[in-house]
Amino acid sequence: MNQPSALPIRVMLAKIGLDGHDRGVKVVARTLRDAGMEVIYTGLHRSPGQVIEAAVQEDVDVLGVSLLSGAHMPIFTKIFEILGQMEERPRFAIVAGGVMPDEDVVELQKMGVAAVLGQDTTPERIVETIRAVAPVEAKF
Repeated sequence: MNQPSALPIRVMLAKIGLDGHDRGVKVVARTLRDAGMEVIYTGLHRSPGQVIEAAVQEDVDVLGVSLLSGAHMPIFTKIFEILGQMEERPRFAIVAGGVMPDEDVVELQKMGVAAVLGQDTTPERIVETIRAVAPVEAKF
């Protein structure tokens, strides 16, 4: 008797705000896809509300927000404000990626960011982190 295979981890990658640099996030998308994950990339210049709405509609396991603009603190504050106003909190984990000062990592984690991956994070570490933070039912 064949057992049904586990569904792949669904990851949405997003660029919020005016940051127009997307080479890194595209490399991350390919890395995750090559590791067997299902990846959705929202494209550039999205608002926090658009990204949260898309993540809910796509029923993702992990939302990765890539930032190089230096606006990570207000953007993540807005993301968690939107999530806090929702009747039912979505089940996806949130990961920050890009360029963020070390001193902001603790504050981001206090907000609810599951992991912060800097610009020098290896592809293997990115895959390990996404697998670690994905909700249990998404892991295979």
